[in-house]
Parts: sequence; C-alpha cells; structure tokens
Amino acid sequence: MGNSQIKKSSIAIALIPLAVLVGLLALTIHLFGADAIAGGSQLSLLTASAVCTALAIGFYHIKWQTLEDAIVTNMRSATPAIIILLLIGAIAGTWMASGIIPTLIYYGLKILHPSIFLPASCIICAVISLLTGSSWTTIATIGVALMGIGRALGFDDGWIAGAIISGAYFGDKISMMSDTTVLASSTANVPLFTHIKYMLLTTTPSLIIALIVFTIAGLSGSTTTIADTMTIENSLQQTFNISAWLLIVPLVTGLLIARKLPAIITLFAAAFMAAIAMGIAQPEIVLQIAQTNTSSALMSLKAIISSATTSTSLETGNELLNSLVATRGMGGMMDTVWLIICAMCFGGVMYGSGMLTAISQIFLRMARRTVSVVASSVGSGLFFNLATGDQYISIILTGNLFKGLYKERNLESRLLSRSVEDSATVTSVLIPWNSCGMTQSTVLGVATMTYMPYCIFNIVSPLMSIIVAAIGWKIYKRNENHE
Repeated sequence: MGNSQIKKSSIAIALIPLAVLVGLLALTIHLFGADAIAGGSQLSLLTASAVCTALAIGFYHIKWQTLEDAIVTNMRSATPAIIILLLIGAIAGTWMASGIIPTLIYYGLKILHPSIFLPASCIICAVISLLTGSSWTTIATIGVALMGIGRALGFDDGWIAGAIISGAYFGDKISMMSDTTVLASSTANVPLFTHIKYMLLTTTPSLIIALIVFTIAGLSGSTTTIADTMTIENSLQQTFNISAWLLIVPLVTGLLIARKLPAIITLFAAAFMAAIAMGIAQPEIVLQIAQTNTSSALMSLKAIISSATTSTSLETGNELLNSLVATRGMGGMMDTVWLIICAMCFGGVMYGSGMLTAISQIFLRMARRTVSVVASSVGSGLFFNLATGDQYISIILTGNLFKGLYKERNLESRLLSRSVEDSATVTSVLIPWNSCGMTQSTVLGVATMTYMPYCIFNIVSPLMSIIVAAIGWKIYKRNENHE
C-alpha cells in the first residue's frame, strides 16, 4: 500500500508541509531570535507535522497508524542522541565545577597565541575527532574548553564555534571509527578504507580552505590585550584550584574513546570521574554550589548533583569569567531534547506519508550528466537533513535513493558514498532543527544561525564535491581501470 501511495503523491502537495515549516521557523526566529528554541521552533515543527498528517489522510487516505508507526521508528533512532545530549549536559556542569575546563582554559591562554588560535582550534578538534570518530564528544569536551579560551581572547562566538565545528566534522567525516563514515560506506556498498581514501580528494582541499580563512580571521579577530588575559588567568587561579592533575580526567576519557567503548558509557564515566575530582580538588566550589558554610559528604553530594543537573553560576570577581564558567547541566538540554522529539515527529510523518520520496524525485529528474548526478545527490543529502532533522536518516535515504541511478549511469559506488558524506554528514550541524545543529548550539552556547556562516569546512565540502565532479578529477566509470 505504501509504495502505490508514494507513486501517487503529488510533489506540489508534498512541498506544502516543508513550505509551512520554513515559513513558521522564519517567523519564529524573527520574533524570538535566539530564544526561538524555547518553544517557538517546537510548535512550528508540530504544526508542520499536523499539516502533513492532514494532507496524508485527506488526499491519500493513509491510516493514522501508518504515520504513528513511522513517528515511533523515527523517535527510536533519536533515543541514543537524547541520552548522549543529557550526559553532555552533565559533563559540561561537572567538568566546569571540578576545575577541569578552567584548567584547560588557564593553560590554553598561556599556550595559544591569539594570532593562531582559530586555525589551531580547528586542527586540534580535527585531530581529536579523527582519533575518536566522534564530533559530538570532541565538541562537548575540548570544544567547550576552546570556546572559553576564545572568548577570553576576545574572539566572536561565531568564529570560535565555526573553527571548532569545522575541525570536529573533518575528523568525524574521515575517521574509520566514525559511525557516519561506516554508515555512508555500507549504505553504498563501498569498502570502508576505499571510501575514506576517496573522500580525501574533496575533504583535504576543503580543510585547507577553512584553515586559510581561519588564519586570516585570526590575525585581526582578537580584541583582548595581554593584560586582559593575565586578569582572567589570575581570576581562574583565585576561584579554582588549577592543577595539571585534573587533566587526568580528559586523558582517561580519551583512552576510553580509543578503546571504542559506547559513547553513552564513555560520557557517563567522564561525568562520574569529574564528580569525584570536584569533591577532592574544589572544596570551596562545593560550598558555593551547595550554598552552605559547612563541609560534609552530604553537601558534596548536593553540589555534585546540582552541577550535573541544574544551572550553576560561580562568582569569580571577573564579569567575563562569570559568564564563561556558568553552566546549565542536564536541565539546560531540555529545550533541545524537546526540539529533537518534535523534529523526529515531522520527519516521521513526512516519511510515512511518502511525501519525502515524492520530493526526492525532483533530484532524480535533474540527474543527467555526471556533475548533475553528484549535485543532485549532494542536494538530496542537504534536503533530507532539512526535512528529517537527522543526519543518519539523511545518509540512508540519499544512499538508497541514488544507488540505482549511479549504477545505471555506470558511476562508481565510492562516488556516491563520498557525495553522501560531503553533504548529509557535514551540513547537518548547519540546520537549527537538525539533531546535530540543536546539540552543538546547546553545547557551545552559540545559536546555530550565529555560527553557521563561520563553519567554513562544512559549507565548502558540498561545493567541493560538485566542483571536483565538474572538472572530472578522479571520476571514473565502473568498468575503467584506475588506482
């Protein structure tokens, strides 16, 4: 029943829910700005879901149970991301209150000169993400620390977050331990290392362009003087017990990631270790968070729970530093969790109604020459990120949708897997209602629309994929002999 209904779906009707969503989100952002995530965006997604449901039932007589099953399936795929997001909130709180992030900021201010901060941040995140295979974990740990360093050095939030995200998604994209890398290669039936090697042809130039831009921006982006930096360093020392021993926690976290433990287990262990470090290394912070003058095991437990779950603010004597060390814990992630649920609802009804498949025919019709085939698959990856709010669904849908077309045009499967990664993987973080965009915006404390123009690698990658296809560099037919 589903297939016949999908064939009958009108593209014009299928575009209506998407148009409603885009219109409502634009209006919400105009009205509420950065506060759009506090409810307006969620309501926009639910309204667009209702419009899609009404059209599916009214025009195509699809049963509500079919749509509900699609929503449930979509929700199930988002469950690990929600748990990870909550644990990231706990890490943000405990790593700050335990002095781990302040210690990283303190040493970072001494090591990273403002002129090289942006490209250095991009490279650091790229290396860590490459080794760990996780952009989310990289951004939630070292990314948060670099965000604090960058703000202390006087850089705009957009530039700092853009450099962090660019590096993190470079590593995530080509790491053999990355789930998106494995998913894209397996969906297109391409050996993993063949897929990674072929991606370097577009990924390396994209990173080089990003580093050039960040280097130029870094030479003139900082407004902080040496005196300002020293003031922040002194405030950090006066507020926290700065110690290199605290760096054991991120080191052990890195080792757990290298051991390929599940992300949920690794992140829980990172928060747990930070909680122990907090009780040992920061007794004054414990008293401040627990709002007591009496030190005891119960008060330490209260402070640990508070830092992991609720908003905490610490008085450092420096206004800028106060904002840097303020955290929101797991509770601060709830707007994002709510947004993910609503986004999964919209993606579910769009998929279950067959409207996504109907819209995808637009991309297939545009695919005539090799460059248009690549451009269509890149555009499809971006579109599915917009429509479903999830990069994994985008990777699967794009790979499966174009698999037959690439074979029909006698194009290599590795060209498809690369096109999928050049679009679906890296553009997900640029979309405010996508799970990646929502998560990184919340973790870094920077609105998606604020950092989006500065995510140079993520913007250039899909364009580079099309450019390389247009000039025909290393683009082969399936029956050609090549390296």
